[in-house]
Amino acid sequence: MFNNILEYSQEKLSFLHKNSLFLQNIDKFILPLILFTFISSMFSSSDFIGFIGLTVIFFTFIKILICPNKKIDFKTFEIFLLLYFLVVIVSLFGSTLFALSLKGFFKTFVYLGFYFSVSQHLKDNQKHIPIILGTIACCITFEALIGIFQSTLHLEQISTWQDTSNLNPEDVLSRVYGTLKPLNPNLYGGYLVCGLPIVIGSAFYFASKKMIKVALTGAVASFAVCYSIFQTGCRGAYLSMMLVFALAFLISAKFFWKEYKKIYILIISFATLLFVTALTFVNSLRLRFLSIFAMRSDSSNSFRFNVYQSSLDMFKDNWLLGIGVGNKNFREIYGLYMKTGFDALSAYNIYLETAVESGIFALIAFLAFLAKLLFDGFKYIFKSKNTAGIIITASCITAICSALFHGLVDTVYFRPQLQFLFWTFVAVIGSVINSEQPD
Repeated sequence: MFNNILEYSQEKLSFLHKNSLFLQNIDKFILPLILFTFISSMFSSSDFIGFIGLTVIFFTFIKILICPNKKIDFKTFEIFLLLYFLVVIVSLFGSTLFALSLKGFFKTFVYLGFYFSVSQHLKDNQKHIPIILGTIACCITFEALIGIFQSTLHLEQISTWQDTSNLNPEDVLSRVYGTLKPLNPNLYGGYLVCGLPIVIGSAFYFASKKMIKVALTGAVASFAVCYSIFQTGCRGAYLSMMLVFALAFLISAKFFWKEYKKIYILIISFATLLFVTALTFVNSLRLRFLSIFAMRSDSSNSFRFNVYQSSLDMFKDNWLLGIGVGNKNFREIYGLYMKTGFDALSAYNIYLETAVESGIFALIAFLAFLAKLLFDGFKYIFKSKNTAGIIITASCITAICSALFHGLVDTVYFRPQLQFLFWTFVAVIGSVINSEQPD
């Protein structure tokens, strides 16, 4: 049905395409806008980033409406994503705070619309994948360098969620926060760890192309990103970084285990030793990491446990359609459930947040989308013979997994800086695995 409508529209508006240089070269305008979305994420407000993303959506809409032979094809995981979006729409109209929920819904529309736009762009321009991922890697590296610079300044604490009551002043980690708006170490840590696999992947990608100097630059950049992640003091990012390296080693075994087994084990041992050494000899870092396991003894942990309990109560009372999407909507309703003195902006768990905002069926659809996406991606990795495609897909899957894992203990995933990265990675995976059937 969609394609019939598009075909009719393209036929009736064909004269516009034939007589417009802009429409004939519209992809040359869409690509810079996509790249600028990532660049602006480093220093701009959420509204401005969203405006750039909305511009990408607008140009894509014009493209498929007017340019000939443009069609919409749904992959299996996209069907689950569409179901999720439809449930969110139903949840919107069932919300008691429609106006606030509408704002949250509009953000969701922009994020998913951006995914659709990047996916449509890559359908005709798969050669742009290295450009897009390269831009993301450069942005992540630049932010990491900012973090390294900030770590030398011993910045004053801007986040109130670091419990320093049981620490000596010299053991308090000076948490860096980069340039992302709003300034927040957890957002910064989530951003870096989501982009880390792309930086690591760039080293592997250029090594596979025999561009050794560029590959070494990517390797150095990866160390810089890891250092900055440590300096954020973001414990969720620490755990996600461990997952990133675990997946990187497991996937890279496909290439190195048979012929380079000893070297491979040596690299893994060195990386593990480096991590353990950092936690052992840097007292502030060790104490920050160990606070993960302090449970109620750490005020930040205790705060989250209280939020989880209140959010579960919210879900029990609104399990079918939720309260409506959006953090402002969440905060209004949360006031009825919160423990005294424990206000919260979110559920601090993206899966619980999804269930609370849009209900059980939205959560099921979202999880089904993720399961099918990751299944298709890993299937491609282990069956394909295309080295470049494997590296690109593996990098994006690892990045997605890191964001999802971090999402167990925080909701920075819903910030535009991470959302635009996340959905771009989904679009890249879909483009790669759709373009080649693994042998």
